[in-house]
Amino acid sequence: MTTKSKSQKRRTRAFLEGLTGGPLTFGTLLASIRDGEEMSQAAFARKLGVSRSHLCDIEKGRKSVGPGRAARFAKLLGYPQESFVALALQAQVEEAGLRLNVTVEAA
Repeated sequence: MTTKSKSQKRRTRAFLEGLTGGPLTFGTLLASIRDGEEMSQAAFARKLGVSRSHLCDIEKGRKSVGPGRAARFAKLLGYPQESFVALALQAQVEEAGLRLNVTVEAA
């Protein structure tokens, strides 16, 4: 990964956090993508292969997503798996009460 792409990722994350009004989470990422595509929760949930209520729970942070499912969502939506998996793992780390930051890189 080049320095430029790391800088670009930081700017993108800061931009999304500004739009969502808080730290970027897996749920807020999905909600931002859904809003950007101007899709209803029901249509977006169908695209992801989950129920509308489950998607709502993910977006609101009431349900977490494992790294495998996060990678599948990324692939379905055409986004890098690393970003989705990192956010999913970060949520698990935070739920465990650990003050650590997760970074994921392609093998």
